[in-house]
Amino acid sequence: MTDSDTSGRCGWCGTDPLYVAYHDTEWGVPERDPRALWEKLVLDGFQAGLAWITILRKREGIRDAFDGFDAEIVARYDEADIQRLLGDPRIIRSRAKIKAAIRGAQIWLEMRDNGEDFSAWLWSFVGGEPIHTPFADYRQAPTQTEQSVAMAKALKKRGFNFCGPVIVYAFMQAVGMVNDHQTTCFRHAQVRAMAGHG
Repeated sequence: MTDSDTSGRCGWCGTDPLYVAYHDTEWGVPERDPRALWEKLVLDGFQAGLAWITILRKREGIRDAFDGFDAEIVARYDEADIQRLLGDPRIIRSRAKIKAAIRGAQIWLEMRDNGEDFSAWLWSFVGGEPIHTPFADYRQAPTQTEQSVAMAKALKKRGFNFCGPVIVYAFMQAVGMVNDHQTTCFRHAQVRAMAGHG
């Protein structure tokens, strides 16, 4: 890919190679896998109060510490596991966030066992298809929307934590429910083309 192809890249990712790679390959791509959506929701919860690049740098360590985000395993974590995680420098060591991840795994399993599709449920808040926004500059994008407010409320009602409207909107952007790549960014059109094929 030449520099001219990427000259309009969204300004938020700066020049950090990890951030640029995340922007160029992952952010905004429609994600339909229920387990992957739960993992991203947990990671966005861990981000609360921190920069996303912090989570990106720790993501592999967090995945490893949480058994690859296998909900069956995470849902059975007990106090010994919480203590193990609190002592693991690869993750964000917050008891509240760790407990929220464990509770989230339990809720995710309950929904699955009740025949509810976590992916279809989350995507229902945007009518099942990505919303493509017309912002020429990423700073024009909102920090929350009526859809993220509704999703946050529904997640909290289910028992999920660290999922306020702002965190949920960041999650919606990351998993492609909203295409907030600025219109000058080469990924805006690419992500738009992926919509409906995930």
